[in-house]
Amino acid sequence: MTRVLVLPSSLGTDRTLWDAQLDAFSPAFRIIRYELPGRSTMAELGQDAIRLLDEEGVERASWCGVSLGGMVGMWLGANAPERLDRLVLACTAAHMPAPEIYRERASLVREQGLEPIADAVVARWFTPAAPPELPQRFRRVLVTRDVDAYARCCEALAVWDFRDELPRVAVPALVLAGAEDEATPADATDLLAARIPGARHEVLAAAPHLANVECPEAFTAAVLTHLEDAE
Repeated sequence: MTRVLVLPSSLGTDRTLWDAQLDAFSPAFRIIRYELPGRSTMAELGQDAIRLLDEEGVERASWCGVSLGGMVGMWLGANAPERLDRLVLACTAAHMPAPEIYRERASLVREQGLEPIADAVVARWFTPAAPPELPQRFRRVLVTRDVDAYARCCEALAVWDFRDELPRVAVPALVLAGAEDEATPADATDLLAARIPGARHEVLAAAPHLANVECPEAFTAAVLTHLEDAE
């Protein structure tokens, strides 16, 4: 039976987030890529993911999420571990250090759209050394996202605090951090690795927040090593 790998988008991206991984992942997995819907809590996003698995006829899958996609994976790992084989939590956190920023961002984008925040947001996704076409491409994606869905996900981030729930994550997990990730501080990924039972922790040198995009080879190799352990 072909194994299934779910690749959700992150906040402000779409399924093209995973273009650089498809050739490497597709031979071993049935790939399900999807855009996270607009929801105001992580539990709602997690329940949407379970419905997606049900609709696709998938009993168990591996999950690889960056940022918001990783947060949904954490929730699933604690609340529906029977649906997951392996879990990759990349450039993500169990709590946002300044949640009020996301409430303010939700209000701003509802009033003015995504264009006013695009440059600042995308600058935090990549390093200054990134090929210019990467931030340009992802900026184009960001400004075409549904404004209300984006705002709702910002509200989910504002109330997200899973720190005390991490010991309930009952799925073999790999925590991937980017050494140059400005959006997710190192202590956030350190906490995940410390509190999730048996979690592996790997830091990708020179990798930013969208580590899978700017450093695809190192990211993909780390993920495949973890997922292959389930065979």
